[in-house]
Amino acid sequence: MQYIASYWQWAISAFALFADVAATIHVVLHKRDSRAAIGWAGVIWLTPLVGPLLYFLFGVNRIHRKARRLRRPLDQPRAADFPTLDPTDDETEPPCPGAEHLGTLVRLVGRVTGRPLLPGNRIVPLYSGEEAYPEMLAAIRGAEQSVALGTYIFDNDQAGRTFVDELAEAVARGVEVRVLIDAVGSHYTWPSVVRRLRRRRVPVARFLPQLLPWYFPYANLRLHRKVLVVDGRVGFTGGMNIRQGHDATLNPRHPIHDLHFRVEGPVVARLQEVFADDWEFTTGEPLQGERWFRKLADAGPVHARVVPSGPDDDFEKLRTTFCGALSCADESVRIMTPYFLPDAGLISALNVAALRGVKVDILLPQRNNLRLVQWASTAELWHVLGHGCRVWLVPPPFDHTKLMLVDSVWSLIGSANWDSRSLRLNFELDVECYDPELAAALDDLVRRKLEKAVPVTLADLDGRNILFKLRDGVARLFSPYL
Repeated sequence: MQYIASYWQWAISAFALFADVAATIHVVLHKRDSRAAIGWAGVIWLTPLVGPLLYFLFGVNRIHRKARRLRRPLDQPRAADFPTLDPTDDETEPPCPGAEHLGTLVRLVGRVTGRPLLPGNRIVPLYSGEEAYPEMLAAIRGAEQSVALGTYIFDNDQAGRTFVDELAEAVARGVEVRVLIDAVGSHYTWPSVVRRLRRRRVPVARFLPQLLPWYFPYANLRLHRKVLVVDGRVGFTGGMNIRQGHDATLNPRHPIHDLHFRVEGPVVARLQEVFADDWEFTTGEPLQGERWFRKLADAGPVHARVVPSGPDDDFEKLRTTFCGALSCADESVRIMTPYFLPDAGLISALNVAALRGVKVDILLPQRNNLRLVQWASTAELWHVLGHGCRVWLVPPPFDHTKLMLVDSVWSLIGSANWDSRSLRLNFELDVECYDPELAAALDDLVRRKLEKAVPVTLADLDGRNILFKLRDGVARLFSPYL
């Protein structure tokens, strides 16, 4: 028996060593971010057996291969005559007055995304759920052909049940409905809204189901996009989930401020295209034909382009767009985000813009819903404050708005935050817009936020208690995973 016990000890030790070496090799070959690579290597070797298991569950990107297998051949387009850009194409014409100096940004994002800048769009800001939800519900109520809804969080609460009712009635009318919810986001309430949708015969799928049977806010590879397209002709996108907290008329316990947009014009087909890719990736069902995709006439003055980002073939496209916009800015950059954990490259781009004389304002929530993120973010602020960027804390309710404005003419709207999770690990969807009128409306929103915001200074950071500094500094070490 002693011999057998000794044998098993050696066998377990050999297996643990093999697992550590194999996982480390995978990290070295596949992790593009050196910080993440070093962090995972440390976890693997400091926690034998457990470390490789954690890496397999949370660190391995299994998206890229499946996405490539499902990717549609170029000779089988999903929508008729979707134009694409060759990476060497020069798309530099200024799309609107005031954007003459942004020609290089037009070309950059075109080359990065392979999508042209589309004229003729109408994009209307919807401030909070009180404005957004009625418009979205009315669009679903008026649907005749199709409804495509993709979201991160879809709560089984009063707001969510109202959407379920409208979706079910659309199905009963013969409308083709598809609902795609992230597997983690579907568990923010219990029981999950997925059960209610299935009972009402609404076709629904969960994106990348995970092993954990509950929600885990720091999970990777999540579908963070928010898209609603009705009849292939009117769309909604932005940062707003479907939950009671966004609608003050429902008297939520934890109110949330956010921003969403109604979209009409040719760019709606691109929103539909992104949803259709996600749906096919999840279910294997392609969405094609006039029911889902239509030829769309011009609806307004906005030049717009969809910028998807994710850990697959769209890796770091949004991050590149951020850097390009910062490098092209002449006068002002305004950023609103609930989660601010930029990497070294983005910090440098922000500081270079400020040192060039660009007014860089960064608006963050004064009280975050994720404590670890707020602590880590606070520890990062001195990097930008020391070079001329201005940071402002917006008082409660929690502000979930995601927005970037450049020179009062260029706007980036959508779902992405300024952190590694959004820019490297999750599937995001933003829309870049060229239009002075839209930018002016969003500038006015930022101005109203600034009137109530509290500025952050280096003196404020230096004057904190040493225990708070230590807490924030330790949290910052985990920033690649937050």
